[in-house]
Amino acid sequence: MLTNIPNLLSLFRIIAAPFLLLTGWFGMPTLFFILFGLMLLSDVLDGIIARMLDQTSELGARLDSYGDILTYLSTPFAAWWLWPDLLKGEIYYIISAIVIYILPAVFSLVKFGKLASYHTWITKLSAVLMSAGVVMLLGFENNLLFHIAIYFLVIEMLENIVITMMLPKQKSDIYSVWHAWKERN
Repeated sequence: MLTNIPNLLSLFRIIAAPFLLLTGWFGMPTLFFILFGLMLLSDVLDGIIARMLDQTSELGARLDSYGDILTYLSTPFAAWWLWPDLLKGEIYYIISAIVIYILPAVFSLVKFGKLASYHTWITKLSAVLMSAGVVMLLGFENNLLFHIAIYFLVIEMLENIVITMMLPKQKSDIYSVWHAWKERN
C-alpha cells in the first residue's frame, strides 16, 4: 500500500530531493539545512513507524532505498553550489563517497537486475555518521567526522557486496552478513 505513513515519509524524501537541489542552485543555505534535516528525520522515522505499525513491505523497503539514493545524490550537488570552496578541499573524499556508495548498487544490479534494500545495521550506523559528518562539515567547517564516515562507508560497501554475493536471490531487510548467511542456509 503506497499511502501508509512509512511509505509517505519515504515518498517525501523522493519528492524533496529536487527541492534540495534548488536550495543550492538559488543559494539558500538555511532552507538547505531545514530540508536536509527533514529528509534525515523522515529516513529515521519511516523504518521505526513501519515496524511499530507492522507496515513493513517490499514496496516500503524499495521506496526507502530510492529516497536514500536521491538524498545522497542531491546533497553533494546542492552543497557544491552553496559551499564550493569548502567542498573543493574535500573533493577526493566526496568522489570516494559517491564511488563507494555506487559500487554495491552495481553489484546488486548485475546479480539481481535491481537495487538491493538490505538496510543493514552497519548501513544505519553509516547513515548516522555521514549525516552528522555532513552537518559538521557544512555547518561548522569541521571535516573530522565526515572523513571518519567515509572510511566507515568502506566497511558498509564491503558488507553489502558480500551479502549480494552470498544471497541466491534478492531479498530486503538483511541486517548483517550473519543474517545473509542464515538466509542462504
